[in-house]
Amino acid sequence: MELSNLQPAEGSKHSDNFRRGRGHGSGNGKTAGKGHKGQKARSGAPRIGFEGGQMPLYRRIPKRGFTNRNTKEIIGINLSALEVFENGSSVSVDTLIEKGIVRNPRDGVKILGNGEFTKKLTVQANAFSASAKEKIEALGGTAEVI
Repeated sequence: MELSNLQPAEGSKHSDNFRRGRGHGSGNGKTAGKGHKGQKARSGAPRIGFEGGQMPLYRRIPKRGFTNRNTKEIIGINLSALEVFENGSSVSVDTLIEKGIVRNPRDGVKILGNGEFTKKLTVQANAFSASAKEKIEALGGTAEVI
């Protein structure tokens, strides 16, 4: 046993959820862990973020715009990324994850029309750009919206 290996016996440690101010025998009597005097020792101590009357930081910083709660995060994939699939195969979000093209599909996957595309594929995605759909169907493939 060394000093670096010391740890308390199993079950001997208590949580921080103990009764404060219940006498000297409790181990947390008298000042109940609040130290001696001062504003923070009194009841009615200021709320979190209060800076003694000075304009608090969260009100000093300019606020711009807003965050839309209903926004969707769509992952865009170019057609050139689909060249890794074999001719005539079916491409879905699951197969894109397996191949490592998409890590986290979040709210959906959209196929975009950038890059060279030379294979006949059945592509299933949440959305397609007009040019991507056109290129897929020009080569005899199908673009299915799921």
